[in-house]
Amino acid sequence: MSEGHAEIQATDVAQRFGARTIFEHVSFTVAPGEVFVILGGSGCGKSTLMKQLIGLLAPSAGTIVVRGRTITGRDGEAGRQGMLREIGVMFQSGALFGSMTLLENVMLPLEMYTDLPPAGREAVARVKLGLVGLGDAAALMPAEISGGMAKRAGIARAMALDPPLLFLDEPSAGLDPITSAGLDRLILDLRRDLGATFVVVTHELASILAIADRCIMLDRAARGLIAEGDPRRLRDESDNPTVRAFFRREVLAPEAA
Repeated sequence: MSEGHAEIQATDVAQRFGARTIFEHVSFTVAPGEVFVILGGSGCGKSTLMKQLIGLLAPSAGTIVVRGRTITGRDGEAGRQGMLREIGVMFQSGALFGSMTLLENVMLPLEMYTDLPPAGREAVARVKLGLVGLGDAAALMPAEISGGMAKRAGIARAMALDPPLLFLDEPSAGLDPITSAGLDRLILDLRRDLGATFVVVTHELASILAIADRCIMLDRAARGLIAEGDPRRLRDESDNPTVRAFFRREVLAPEAA
């Protein structure tokens, strides 16, 4: 895929904290309209990589281009500012403001980035809450809702500006299997209905196999990318012992660790 047709192009990206290397030489592309998953075990750098992709963390090396804008390097600030209205982010906990209702939480990006009047912002926010099945919960406070509802509200807020690119950090973490499956279905429905591209960070195997068109797998020991492709093919065909162990939920043999 050429860079001009990719939603994201990451080239030779690294992250180091002092003498400690989290990952290096990570390169991949994300195609328009796909659900792209960043997976791997705990501590491999999944969330760190997502922070780089949304401009919250400058990589130690490499180049990241998001929707045609370079967001790294000396001139990256202009690219980061330019992409703010083109991306939406749901952080792992939902990151809702506890002093605001769900409706007010979803309205916040509209207040910051649009000139819509209050009635217009409220109307848009109610539509977004309706899309994630929370149309009747607009007046509730974050403390009054379940973890699954908080995740949905976080997605609604991420969609407030109709961004073509959505980032979800561990959307299924801490959820029961039924709620998690419902969230997976929501992601696929939104991709179908809105045509949005999703980048999802997760280590939840069931969700990966349910939603991912393509994935990359990071590995803590390898300090980088060890697999890329359709997760179902990786599960069935990979000859990498770490990849096989992850997808088959097996304990990695000591000689392969």
